[in-house]
Amino acid sequence: MPMEVVDLLIEARWIVPVDPAGVVLESHAVVINDGRIVAVVPQSEAASCFSARSHKRLEQHVLIPGLVNLHTHAAMTLLRGLADDLPLMEWLQRHVWPAEAQHVSEQFVYDGTLLACAEMLRGGITCFNDMYFFPGAAADAALASGMRAAIGLITVDFPSSYATDADDYLAKGLAARDQRLEEPLLSFCLAPHAPYTVGDGGFSRVLTLAEQVELPIHVHLHETIQEIEESVQRFGIRPIERLRRLGMLSPALIAVHAVHLDAHEIELLAQQGCSIAHCPSSNLKLASGIAPLAELAARGINIGLGTDGAASNNRLDLLQEMRLAALLAKAQSGRADAIKAHQVLHMATLGGARALGLEARIGSITPGKAADLCAVALDEFALAPCYEPVSHLTYAVAREHVSAVWVAGRMLVENGQLIESNETGLIKLALLWQNKIRP
Repeated sequence: MPMEVVDLLIEARWIVPVDPAGVVLESHAVVINDGRIVAVVPQSEAASCFSARSHKRLEQHVLIPGLVNLHTHAAMTLLRGLADDLPLMEWLQRHVWPAEAQHVSEQFVYDGTLLACAEMLRGGITCFNDMYFFPGAAADAALASGMRAAIGLITVDFPSSYATDADDYLAKGLAARDQRLEEPLLSFCLAPHAPYTVGDGGFSRVLTLAEQVELPIHVHLHETIQEIEESVQRFGIRPIERLRRLGMLSPALIAVHAVHLDAHEIELLAQQGCSIAHCPSSNLKLASGIAPLAELAARGINIGLGTDGAASNNRLDLLQEMRLAALLAKAQSGRADAIKAHQVLHMATLGGARALGLEARIGSITPGKAADLCAVALDEFALAPCYEPVSHLTYAVAREHVSAVWVAGRMLVENGQLIESNETGLIKLALLWQNKIRP
C-alpha cells in the first residue's frame, strides 16, 4: 500500500492535544497537509503510513496548540511603559487617552500591531483578539505577520482620530470587515469598549448587528469597583444588570476582566453561556482586583486568557498569564487544587477559541483543524527533571522556551527566532515612535 504524501510531519517527545482533556501523548507525531492536521498517531505508524515533504523532530519538546490571546489592544505596544504605577481611570484619563488623541493614526496602529505580532509569535501565541482604533490597519499587520487574528470593530461614544460617534465607528468597522471577508486567517468581533464609554443606544446597535452578522461581542465588564459605583449612580444598576436588560448577555458575549462579581452575577453569566477573558497581570498592575477564577470555572463558564495591551501589562506573554492565573486562583480560594495545570492550558487554547466561535478551527490538536501549533523546549537544566509536561508549561517554562511556532502549517518561529520578521527593523520602528510620543 503506497504511503500518503503530506506536507509536514512533526514528531515530539510529548504532544498535548488539549481535547480530550488531560491527555498527554508520548512519542507521537502530528501529520499536516494543506495547513491542516491530518492525523495524530504514534511515530512508528507515521513513519509507515506517511511520506512527508518536510520533517521536524522535536526531542525533549512538548507540542501544544497555538495559544489564543483572548484580549489585547495590540497597537498599544507603542505606549508600553508610558505611564505606569497608576490606577485605571487616572491612567486612562490623564495619560493614555491624551496620548492616543495626539498620536493614534492608521500608521500608528499598523506599526504597533506589527510589533505586537512579533512579540506574541515569539511567545507561542498564534491568534489574538484585538480591540483598537483603525481595525483595518490591525488586520493588515496581522496578515503581514502571518498570524491569525479576531479583529474587534471598536465602538465608543466619543470622537477620535478614527471616527466621530457610535454609528461612524460601526460603519467604518463593518467596511473594514467587508474588505477582508475572504482572508482565512481573519475573523471579527463587535467591540463596544465598556459600559462607561458606550450608551444604551450604542449597545442596542451593536446587539442588532451581532445578531445580523453572527459576530461575538467583546467588551470590558466589571473591571473595577469604580466602574460599578459609577454605573449605580448613573443608571441605578450594576453594569451586568444593565447589559442583561439590554439583551446583551448571551453565548456571543466575551466579558473582559470580570473581576468584581457577586454570586448572582456569576450565576447569570453561567446561565447565559457567556465567556470570560481573564487578564490577571493587567488586573494586578492596575490594582483592579483579582477575578474569582475558581468560582467561575466551578460554574462551568467558558474562560480564556488575555494579556490586555502592552501599556497595562507590559508583556504580551500568555505563558506568564497561565502561571499567574493558576497561582492567584489557589491563593484566593484557599485551595491548592482550585485550578489545575490542564485547566489553565485549556483556557489559553480551546477556551479562547470557543469564546471567539473558532473552536471548530483552532484550539486543539485535532484532525481537521488548522495546524496552529507551538513547540516548547524542555531540554535545559532549569527545567529538569520533567515528570509532567503540562505542569511544566504552567509553572516552570517561560516564553523564551518556545522553540517553534506554526500558523496554518506555516512555520513562523524556528529555534526561538522569528523567520519572516526583521527584529532589528522592528526595534528601529519602535524607537521612531518613541521619539514622537515621548512626553
